[in-house]
Formats: sequence, structure tokens, C-alpha cells
Amino acid sequence: HLSPQKQKDWGVVIGSVTRQDIDSKITLPGILKLNENRTAHVSSFVQGKIISLSADLGNKVHKNQILMTINSPEFGQAQADFLNAIAKLNLSRKEYDRAKMLLKEKAIEEKEYLRREAEHKKLSTEYGAFEYTLHSYGLTHDQMNELIKKCESMKDEEFKSEIFDLNLSILSSISGIIIFRDVIVGKHIQPEKILFTISNLNTLWVILDAYEKDLPFINQKSNVTIISQLYPEKEFEGKITYISDLIDEKLRTVKIRVEVENAEKLLKPNMYIQGIIENRAEGKSLLSVPEESIQNLNEEKIVFILEEKDLFAVRQIKLGRKVGDKRILISGLKEGEKIVIKGAFNLKAELSKAAFGYVHVH
Repeated sequence: HLSPQKQKDWGVVIGSVTRQDIDSKITLPGILKLNENRTAHVSSFVQGKIISLSADLGNKVHKNQILMTINSPEFGQAQADFLNAIAKLNLSRKEYDRAKMLLKEKAIEEKEYLRREAEHKKLSTEYGAFEYTLHSYGLTHDQMNELIKKCESMKDEEFKSEIFDLNLSILSSISGIIIFRDVIVGKHIQPEKILFTISNLNTLWVILDAYEKDLPFINQKSNVTIISQLYPEKEFEGKITYISDLIDEKLRTVKIRVEVENAEKLLKPNMYIQGIIENRAEGKSLLSVPEESIQNLNEEKIVFILEEKDLFAVRQIKLGRKVGDKRILISGLKEGEKIVIKGAFNLKAELSKAAFGYVHVH
């Protein structure tokens, strides 16, 4: 208990816990990474031998540009399977059409008709699978139609194998810069091997490390500026695209991903940088308490709340980041509660004199 006169003598001032928009400016360490949404690994779908290269490390390439050519019997076999599937499908289609006509004339049993129908559907599915395989190798519809015409134009006594092209071009799946190459002419390659890595470096990812206390001031609407010691006079504007849902168990940090423009190619992947996050909690005001109202008691942060006219009690609180002369309140108080905003040190000193934490001062 503290009488009104003692409150005045000790400079005790009561205030309410309120919400307010708080400007913040946080500087976080980070590192530049490739934009994984604009990066692609290039490999072959088939095994084969490299016979020529059309691109090198550091080259700027366009989507569907030829990077290299391999000689692959497996590619030739895929073409043969495709043409064989067409031949079977065409024959099956004739038998199926004939079966429909005979069934209408009751010249065959329904069981035979259903057998031919099932066979035709099976061969249609097989043809689709072989067609998809050639598409995955990079052949277009026009190229496959040309293959079919070439096959149909050949006489029966001619070798059909002559129509197959065993040379398969490996294409770039995106536009960008070749940043990795592991190919040599004459080398035999397997499908799982990464041959090239291509990335569009016009934008990069910045991975920032934010502490738990910084989280109330970070959202995807925050303004982000990237700075580097290499370019002290230059600032790069960024945009937060992802805030991790997990906190690192050891470092107690949260990963923040920022996308930054890099049209001039000044920024390089794996470069150390700093990210300045400026934020005003628009539409999401935060509870805060004056720094002067906070006291330490038994290694805990506390404030004094006014329970009645002359009665004060200790309330343990959890605090966030310091902003100006205030601290963001994470938990422990509610909006509108009355607390001691000035003179709290005197209350703590008097409280420490009491054996059981209860004091009555006249």
C-alpha cells in the first residue's frame, strides 16, 4: 500500500497500457543466394556420348537454346518404339472400326467386339506413353509428324533404321547465365548427372537472420533496403517474400527471405550483406510500456500495476524490442490496465525491504 501523499513524494505517476503504431528500423546480417525460382539444373533424359558443345560457362542463353548434343542409341530406340506403336495403333483402329460394323450386322459376337475395343484402347495408351517420352526428350509435334511422314514414305525393302536420328540436342529450360558446367566432348553421361546450371541473375535472394524480439516489426509489407560494404554509396531495394515459420533451436533466429533486383549484376551470390528493415505497424498497433516503468526482480522483468486506489502489485511481463524510450510488450499486460510509468524504482526498493513482498507505507 502506498498513500497518495507518498505517491506524490516519490514521484509515482500512473498511466494506462495503450496500443500505438511504432516506427522501427532493424539492421540484420544476411547472405546473397541464387533465386531458386529462376534457377534450373540441366541434365539428359537418356544416356549417351557428348559429340558437341554449343555453350560455355558464363554464357547468356535463352530458353530452348541448344547447349550440347549427344549421340544416344536409347534415343533412337525411343523413336523406333514410337513408330512401332503408331503402326500397331493404325492396324488396331481398322480392326476396331470393322468390328463395330460387323457387330451392327450381327456378324460377330459382342465378346469379340469388346476384345477388339479393349485392345484398341490399350494400344492408344501405349502410343500416348511413347509420344510423351519423345516430348520429354525435347521433340515437338512437328518433328514427330515429320518422323512419321519419313517412315511412311520409305519402301518396305529399305532399312527403317535410316530414319532415326541418334543425335539428341540438350536444351536450356530457362533464360539466364550458365553458372555451372560439367561436360566434355567425348564423355559418356548418365540421365541423373547435372550437366549445366543456369540462373537468371536479374534478381537474387537475400537470406536474413532475425532474432525472436525482431519479429513484431517484420512483415511482408515492410520496406527493405540491402546494403554492401563493396558499394557504400549504393542501396538496393528488396521485398520480403517469405518469413520462416520455424526458429533455429541453437541460434534462436528466424530466416527472412528477401528478393532484390540485380539488373546491373553488382550483387553476387554468397556475398555477405546487411538488410535494413523499416516498418510502421499500420493496422496492427502494438502494446508498449515506457522503459522507465520496467524493473528487474529475481531475474525477471516486472512492472507495478495499480489494483486499487492505494494498492500496487507486481506483474511479470515478457518484452520485445526497444523502440525509442519504450519496449514492445509481448505478454503480461492487457490494454487499458493501469501501471506505474514513473517512480517504479522507488516501489521496487521498498518492496525489497519486505520479507514477503508486502509493504504498507503511510
